Amino acid sequence: MGDPDCESGVENRHVIFGKYEMGRLLGQGTFAKVYHARDFLTMESVAVKVIKTEQVKKQGLMDQITREIAVMRLVRHPNVVQLKEVMATKTKVFLVMEYVKGGELFTKIAKGRLKETQARKYFQQLISAIDYCHSRGVYHRDLKPENLLLDENEDLKVTDFGLSALPEQLRQDGMLHTQCGTPAYISPEVLRKKGYDGSKADTWSCGVILYALLAGCLPFREENLMHMYKKIFKAEFEFPPWFSGDARRLISRMLVVDPSQRITIPAIMRSPWFCRGLKGSDGAWAWVNTS
Repeated sequence: MGDPDCESGVENRHVIFGKYEMGRLLGQGTFAKVYHARDFLTMESVAVKVIKTEQVKKQGLMDQITREIAVMRLVRHPNVVQLKEVMATKTKVFLVMEYVKGGELFTKIAKGRLKETQARKYFQQLISAIDYCHSRGVYHRDLKPENLLLDENEDLKVTDFGLSALPEQLRQDGMLHTQCGTPAYISPEVLRKKGYDGSKADTWSCGVILYALLAGCLPFREENLMHMYKKIFKAEFEFPPWFSGDARRLISRMLVVDPSQRITIPAIMRSPWFCRGLKGSDGAWAWVNTS
């Protein structure tokens, strides 16, 4: 009979649930693989994340998968990758998501720094998405250029909510306590393994991303992890000479060690550097009118 999770179509096409024709592998992690696929009815390209439930259960991560699905259903925003459908068999879970074909923002940064207008557009879209997530009680907790995708219109899409948190994860002190994320982008308070505010932690990560967009490198870059953590704990970094005054001021207010003194997302959205071009013709927020 073959694999019960799929059906054989004409020309040996690999079809799941009689609906999606599976294509090439786009990427893979420890428990999941992501494939390009096509919807038979609409001929629309989608991305299908295939999760092996047995492996996930063994690691005690089923709650994390359930939370990721709940978050993606909750967050509907033009700059967040959309979850279209969830299907399951006894052995696998299939997340059918919007296909974003432009690749990771990381690839652009790896080639060198971006022009300020281009960096601003991506940052505006990132902050708009994160502001919306926070308004729904969702904290991403793993913001980095590898988790920011670009579509065919060069618009940014936030993805990978596997480490995100919802309000029910807050402890009695109203804080989150799980240490997670990627070392170079983690805020000092998360590293200290004490309670932290998810929105403040995301703001720090956004500050690191903005620096990377404008500099073409990270603010805290050390091969030795403990040396890097020491710099993060002190917010010890330098600006390249080409950073504008407004960009320096904004990043300096985001990469503040004390989270109570760190700029908030709404304040970022009112800052001079962020606001530049929003009502102009550079198309920074063109998606607002087309979504």
